[in-house]
Amino acid sequence: MKERTTELVKGLRHSVPYINSHHGKTFVILLTGATLKSNNYANIINDIGLLHSLGIKLVIVNGARNQIDEALKNQNITPKYHKYTRITDAKTLDIIKQVTGLLQLNITGSLSMCLNNTPLQGAHINVISGNFVIAQPLGVDDGVDYCHTGKIRRINSEGINNQLNAGSIVLLGPVGVSVTGESFNLASEDVAAEVAIKLKADKLISFCSEQGVLDESGQVITDLFPADADYYVNDKERQGKHLSSDARFLRAASRACRNGVHRCHLVSYLIDGSILQEIFSRDGIGTQVAMEHSENARDANINDIGGILELIRPLEEQGILVRRSREQLEMEIDKFTIIERDNMTIGCAALYPYFEESMAEMACVAIHPDYRNSARGDMLLDMLVEKAQKMGIGKLFVLTTRSIHWFREKGFIPAEVDDLPIKKKQLYNYQRNSKILIMTLNSED
Repeated sequence: MKERTTELVKGLRHSVPYINSHHGKTFVILLTGATLKSNNYANIINDIGLLHSLGIKLVIVNGARNQIDEALKNQNITPKYHKYTRITDAKTLDIIKQVTGLLQLNITGSLSMCLNNTPLQGAHINVISGNFVIAQPLGVDDGVDYCHTGKIRRINSEGINNQLNAGSIVLLGPVGVSVTGESFNLASEDVAAEVAIKLKADKLISFCSEQGVLDESGQVITDLFPADADYYVNDKERQGKHLSSDARFLRAASRACRNGVHRCHLVSYLIDGSILQEIFSRDGIGTQVAMEHSENARDANINDIGGILELIRPLEEQGILVRRSREQLEMEIDKFTIIERDNMTIGCAALYPYFEESMAEMACVAIHPDYRNSARGDMLLDMLVEKAQKMGIGKLFVLTTRSIHWFREKGFIPAEVDDLPIKKKQLYNYQRNSKILIMTLNSED
């Protein structure tokens, strides 16, 4: 029971900053056709209701590709495509309107009851649908008429914002109307991305069958730049593969990020609570597309003092690091390099040069406990080596009591007190008896 309580407390501490930062923000969530067919769909809807209850403004865009294909098959109609885009003739459009209309009613019904059997039972969620997406025909390409397949002409962002500010969830489907009153079949990924762009949304979120985008070894790629997302999709096209919903979403996410949407997320519709784990935790669970990664390494400044202290104090109390006062840190902050993730300092190290002997000390190396089995230490070492080389430093040394093997693995070799710079030798604490290790640096080309 005690362990369970500790996990609960830890989870709350990690999630509260995100709950506060997301309050009042706008998220656009794409529910693909496969997501709507998933056995986990009810849990996803419940989680969307939870997001709404936390004061997040929500626009839901539903896809229907799976359901449309199934309905066409039942009518013995073979789908037609040109350049991976569905050709929508009049009969196909009628079926699409029937399918998407039914889906919207079902989603509205699910959202209306999603807070039942929760502490928020009795709270009402108002779901609004309407002609917020103005479409136009895609036209003719290579002599092929796309008929009632369309593209987005305009988004009524003012109308959507009015509904969001009134506390409603806005629900949009993959069918848009034109100024002439015609209906057009749209790609749901394009609708979601364009709405997110026009609303200046903070997040665009979609679901897929995997945990996110996987690399060749089957591991989740946690962060992608827009260019990486484009390469992934273009590579699929070069292989002549029909684009899946997640590939289409990545292309849309890339465009959204380049046009001001802060972050786009792709998570699994098979994992219970995936959307909550992705947006309310520091590491997330899926793939994020953003112009800047959530984690970066940089030179420290005076505003980082608190984060560094929080990171190194436990190690100082254990005797692993030599204690530094806040005043000392303030004076030496220009010596520090940090790794931060979502504004939290998860790693730090300092570089103290001794120019007379062309040596520098790597000191105060600390990694947050949650990230010690990772490459963050290697990252800090590489950055400090590069800094030392730019200073013309020939040797890097460390004094350590606990991490001897790690430094040996990185190329440091044991040394003696007499090998230290004169000023450092005079300050050596024989009672602490730290081991001395030195690495000879290769000069920069």
